Amino acid sequence: MAPPSNTASSSPSRTGGGIGGWLKILAILIGIFYPISYVLEQNLDKFYVFELDHLKDVSTRAIAAHGNDTRAIVSYIVDELGAKVTTQRYINHDEEWVFNNAGGAMGAMYIIHASITEYLIIFGSAVGTEGHSGRHTADDYFHILTGEQWAYVPGQYEREVYPAGSVHWMRRGEVKQYRIPEYCFAMEYARGWIPPMLFFGYADTFTSTLDFYTLWRTSYVTGREMIANLLAGKI
Repeated sequence: MAPPSNTASSSPSRTGGGIGGWLKILAILIGIFYPISYVLEQNLDKFYVFELDHLKDVSTRAIAAHGNDTRAIVSYIVDELGAKVTTQRYINHDEEWVFNNAGGAMGAMYIIHASITEYLIIFGSAVGTEGHSGRHTADDYFHILTGEQWAYVPGQYEREVYPAGSVHWMRRGEVKQYRIPEYCFAMEYARGWIPPMLFFGYADTFTSTLDFYTLWRTSYVTGREMIANLLAGKI
């Protein structure tokens, strides 16, 4: 008579070993990358090429010079940034507008700069929109250029109102409901960890719009700028 098969008893052992192996790999990766991310987090400010005071100043002067002419305001800002930022490669002078659907809101954006630790875009809508801000891994500074933005936080009974010339600062991890009641265009600057923010920007494509062409264009321009800036030494 053939001896009893050990297949059933050995299978759990192999499965357990497989899970244990993956857990070891995960532990090793965490052990490697956590100290690196911690050190980088403590030194994030060393990687920034844009200055908060200058962004506020240039947007204020652009509005004063061109009023409600949004196109002229954007050109003024991009031209000055191109002259000020030491490495020209950091600035995308081509207005490659793409739709942006995120958190239920819809608008369009022009990516001026995208890197691992910063992005600078022009975002807005000429017909208004409303949605969820997202809870992000970067501080976000929304410089209103034309129009108006509203915001709401649970527990408040009054809306926050941000007119042209103001800055809506959302600290890392904060979340709000926001609305563009009629139209608004803003220079949006984020500093912190940018790649995790992309998931929020992509989610509506798969759950709502199914606009994969826009997803591809957004990924192409963002990836191109991030890689080019990395090659230029900008994290």
